[in-house]
Amino acid sequence: MKIFRGHQHPALAQPCALTIGNFDGVHRGHQAMLAVLKNEAKHRGLPARVMTFEPHPREYFSPSTAPTRISTLRDKLTELARCGIDQAVVLPFNTRLASQSADAFIHDVLVKNLQVRYVLVGDDFRFGSKRAGDYAMLDAAGVACGFEVARMDSYEVHGARVSSSAVREALAHGQLDDAARLLGRPYSISGHVVHGKKLGRELGFRTLNIAFRHDKPAASGIFVVRTHGLGAQGDAPVDGVASLGIRPTVEDAGRVLLEVHCLDWTDMAPTLAAARAARPPEGAGLDSAYGKIIRVELLHKLHDELKYEGLGALKKGISQDCDNARAFFAAQNTETSLDRI
Repeated sequence: MKIFRGHQHPALAQPCALTIGNFDGVHRGHQAMLAVLKNEAKHRGLPARVMTFEPHPREYFSPSTAPTRISTLRDKLTELARCGIDQAVVLPFNTRLASQSADAFIHDVLVKNLQVRYVLVGDDFRFGSKRAGDYAMLDAAGVACGFEVARMDSYEVHGARVSSSAVREALAHGQLDDAARLLGRPYSISGHVVHGKKLGRELGFRTLNIAFRHDKPAASGIFVVRTHGLGAQGDAPVDGVASLGIRPTVEDAGRVLLEVHCLDWTDMAPTLAAARAARPPEGAGLDSAYGKIIRVELLHKLHDELKYEGLGALKKGISQDCDNARAFFAAQNTETSLDRI
């Protein structure tokens, strides 16, 4: 999938089939829309193109009341690519875009720069300054300018509407199985492994750290996780326990971080050896993971973040979390074995 920052690029000046939206989470409703777009694009011999925004418009207008973030831009684009989209256009949502009239958006962006021939939108689609544009206006413009417009109704599972809001609610309540059903996959977060303060080493629980670049993640707390991408392609995922949040016990609380402790570091030796063989390490052992892009699946929530009285209490709490994570995986393995009988 080709990614474009902004809509003024020579490669975009070709006819396309387009859909527009925030696509936070790329849930099953989004996936159904993207499948329709792909089919319509193929039927017309056009590339399937998605337009999305960064930041979320509501983050721009009112950061304090904006919804929590399900996915980072990286994860959103990864899922769009998995859905078979040919091109993604990421528009920076700024003062210029926010003040652009609905009519100018149609004629300058959609028609002139993106050469739309087919546009698919959701049933609640609004656009332009003060959300003045709607489906009826877009449809009328399509008749006048020579492009088709289609609208897709809400996607439902067991009578319930699938939406980003529903995914956020499930994640906020730690209902990861419900979130996975809405997403069509386990909820995960990916990113580069970055250096932390090395506190985990002092406590005896080394961690892989990923910075979550938004201050309002949809999920927070302590989770049982499975980590992908630590070694060469095809390596098995590694079980672990993770903290997602602001770490209220430590001094730099306030910065959102995903900290992953793999349960059996010794089991990672072959994986890290493969990583070192592929790329010279900056240091020994775990240090070879720094800079790698990993993906962490959140499987089960253990509890909310806790503020411990000191590092001793924190260490005891992490130890208990590790025991509970091991018990979770042991129970899963037992259930899998019984299913095979």
